[in-house]
Amino acid sequence: MRTMVAAATAAAFTGSAWAQDTLKIGLLATLEGPFAAPGQDSMRGADLALKQKNGMAGGKKIEFIKASSDATPDKAVAATRKLVEQDKTPIVIGPLSGDEGIAVKNYAKTQPNVTFVNGSSGAQAATWGDPAPNFYRFNTEGAQWMVGLGEHALAKGYKRTFLIAEDYGFPYSQVQGFMASYCAKGGKVIDKAWVPLGTKDYSSVIARIPKDVDALLVVLGGSDAVNFLTQYEQAGGNKPMIGGSITVDQTVLNYKGKRRESLLGTASAGPMADSIDTPEWKKFVADYKATFKDGFPSPSLFAYLYYINTKATLDALDAVKGDLSNGQKAYREALQKTNFKGPAGTVKIDDNRNGVGPTYITEVAKAPDGSFYNKVVKVVPDVTQTLGLPKEQFMKMGLGSRDVPDCRK
Repeated sequence: MRTMVAAATAAAFTGSAWAQDTLKIGLLATLEGPFAAPGQDSMRGADLALKQKNGMAGGKKIEFIKASSDATPDKAVAATRKLVEQDKTPIVIGPLSGDEGIAVKNYAKTQPNVTFVNGSSGAQAATWGDPAPNFYRFNTEGAQWMVGLGEHALAKGYKRTFLIAEDYGFPYSQVQGFMASYCAKGGKVIDKAWVPLGTKDYSSVIARIPKDVDALLVVLGGSDAVNFLTQYEQAGGNKPMIGGSITVDQTVLNYKGKRRESLLGTASAGPMADSIDTPEWKKFVADYKATFKDGFPSPSLFAYLYYINTKATLDALDAVKGDLSNGQKAYREALQKTNFKGPAGTVKIDDNRNGVGPTYITEVAKAPDGSFYNKVVKVVPDVTQTLGLPKEQFMKMGLGSRDVPDCRK
């Protein structure tokens, strides 16, 4: 799907002069499957970043060549391959989901002359351990997003929890970010229910939930989160929840159901929050609302992440005046040096080309107009990919997986 983001009249122009003045950038998100709604909002975030630059960067008009995946690694790589090998885009922004990010990172190694900038993928392994030199992620990742939430859950009296999460890389990262401090300070995750992405029937999982837990740790997103919340409500469930970063995101908070009211007070964490009280955040929200009448009451996590990654992509093009010669050497050096004050804090990357930034501990609240939002209760600054631990200690623990960490007893 091709979308001209520059002035619509420009689409009528053809010829070598137009080709020389236009730079095509691939833009990949999930517009199918369980994350279709987040995917739509991610496109809004990228479009907004380009609109704020009047459709230009590096002295050239920018044309987004948009592609869709369905949150599976194979589909993400196939869509990315088309953008690179058929559409000849020298820069690709995306993907959205965790395992997609790992797969695109691996594909990036086969295309050294193309630069890949993450969309919103939050799996640790996309940048840790075996990074690609041409894959950049300006957002922090899923484990970083949960740093500090374990302590907050313990302060609320949630000493014993039961986990329900999707069975792939991003939730593994989220669970590790939560459990690393939660377990170290005495919390217990007494059992884990890992479910396939796109699960529609949660009856067997709900039947497994022990009666003696203090809360549920739920790391589901998109339609998966809505399906679980709806079925848990129908089953009479009443345990409080601790949410993953995408579990009580705007793409889920606006679902219709009685259980929605019980989300009030739900603790969560992430790289942004709806109630950030800074001029940068307020401008971002105002621009989003003015531009997208069909958007959410506040930009979702996905809109925010695609926005900052797209802005970094375009800012670096400005810094080198659009120069992508010599294997994009100057452009990549500019990307590495990128450092700007984004809507939710400073945007910068480490030596692995992974974001370092703040994590917001939040609780769900209700606005005067009846909409739900995530209210900031604490900010953890400058969270690194080792989760605040010495590198040796983090490496000894290992990356998050189905079984790491473990504190059942």
